Amino acid sequence: MPAATGPSPEARTRRARMALGTFRLGIVVLELVALAGNLRYVLGFRSFAVSNFFSYFTIQSAFIAVVTLTIAAVYALRAPRDPAWLGVLRTMATVYVVLSGLVFAVIVAESSSHGYRVDVPWSDTLLHFVVPALALVAWTTDSVIAVNPRVPWPTIGWVLVFPSVWLVYTLIRGADVGWYPYFFLDEAQVGSTLGVVVSCAIVVLIFLALTSTLVAVNRWLWRRARDRRARPTGSPGPTAARVASPAMRR
Repeated sequence: MPAATGPSPEARTRRARMALGTFRLGIVVLELVALAGNLRYVLGFRSFAVSNFFSYFTIQSAFIAVVTLTIAAVYALRAPRDPAWLGVLRTMATVYVVLSGLVFAVIVAESSSHGYRVDVPWSDTLLHFVVPALALVAWTTDSVIAVNPRVPWPTIGWVLVFPSVWLVYTLIRGADVGWYPYFFLDEAQVGSTLGVVVSCAIVVLIFLALTSTLVAVNRWLWRRARDRRARPTGSPGPTAARVASPAMRR
């Protein structure tokens, strides 16, 4: 009897993309729950303005992630691959939510030295830690499947567009209303204009470093997948030649 064959590589890839699309939708639902929970939490403070809530980089990044992951989920469920522009957008959204989590963790850690305490309710835990971790898993999974075009290097520049616009808006609004979403943007709290500039420069460097890392990892995984697909079925891997046969050891 002929040996039973498993599903084709195309069928396995399709199943993987279907699972990835479902996972992306799950992250979207979780992000929306976190946003609703966080809004309800801050509305419990009478002195808190709703407009301030929507001025946080974390909140705006979360909405970007919701839109991006919804589009990406539809493509994963209905198409064999994503368009090239979606890879750029997914990488940018992933960087935004991951960096938001990192900055929030630093703010929580440093809050006591600035004379105030930052509470971390369940919604903040979801918003700043759980969702960014899951978004990074989804991004990595997509890179491992590697059926989409490689993420291009110019993504490193594109990632700064939204944060730059947000920063200008925040500084102008902060000077007008006397409120800043993060202490390191407030000259009164960091001590000088130079302190604000240095803080922003550090954040920019982190943006660039994180994006560069993701782009490099994506392109590395893409090359590995391309080489794996190009290798004939049953042929030895690239490390097989290093293993000497018994006859060669004599």
